Amino acid sequence: MEVTERFADLVSRSGADIPLDEAALLIAAHGRTDLDVDLEISRLDDLAAGCAAPGLDALADHLFADLGFAGNAADYYDPRNSYLDQVVARRLGIPITLSVLAIVVGRRLGVPLVGVAMPGHFLLRDQVDPQVFVDPFAGGTLIDRHRCEVMFHALHGVDVAFDEAYLEPVGTDLMLSRMLANLRSVFLSRGDRASLVWVLRLRTVLPGSSAEDRADLAAALASVGRFDEAAVEYDAAGGQASGGLASGRGENQGENWSDEWRRRAERLRARLN
Repeated sequence: MEVTERFADLVSRSGADIPLDEAALLIAAHGRTDLDVDLEISRLDDLAAGCAAPGLDALADHLFADLGFAGNAADYYDPRNSYLDQVVARRLGIPITLSVLAIVVGRRLGVPLVGVAMPGHFLLRDQVDPQVFVDPFAGGTLIDRHRCEVMFHALHGVDVAFDEAYLEPVGTDLMLSRMLANLRSVFLSRGDRASLVWVLRLRTVLPGSSAEDRADLAAALASVGRFDEAAVEYDAAGGQASGGLASGRGENQGENWSDEWRRRAERLRARLN
């Protein structure tokens, strides 16, 4: 099965049934076409096997002290920070991928961790003791709720209200979406339109993807001269937007965007004649 189809098949499952390790590695396989996903899964098995004990403290010590996994503050926007196989190989990553690493290794050890999408900084939360959080970007430091709030205000300012909901667990689909959002930002800043296409295509197969996601993909396809594929995606975006199905838009606005995207599809097809 082709990697995009394999990714789409995985994320079509209910959230709890999506294998986070495999899905994250399939994202990496789009950027590194020679990647052996099954081999990389076995390397995650090996990481877990090297842990001294099945507990959170032992897991944090194993990954962040013994093996030296760390946040790549020196080159935060290197796309390799978002490829799980490269995080394992280089022992460098960003908050979301270091969190994914800890979650999938922890699952192998029976250490239940969940992701927390606090605005500005992704964290982990212990399911055994929900008052305990982990900052993987800061060397796997264990912190409490108060420290999370202090961190939030350091990022956003003391006058910005902190919402306890920021510390609630998020699902696998949201973590995958966050990984893709990071790659989208990286490739946009680098002007790497070819890589942007596959990132945006993967976003369209995630649960809850919007008409705007599909229109973004269409624009990216058009930018690399794939006008026929772009027209198909604009038509699909137009259909999804009909009746106000575009995210954040009312019915009339959805219809307006539907018409606009269909006009763009017609203009692209005209270029093929």
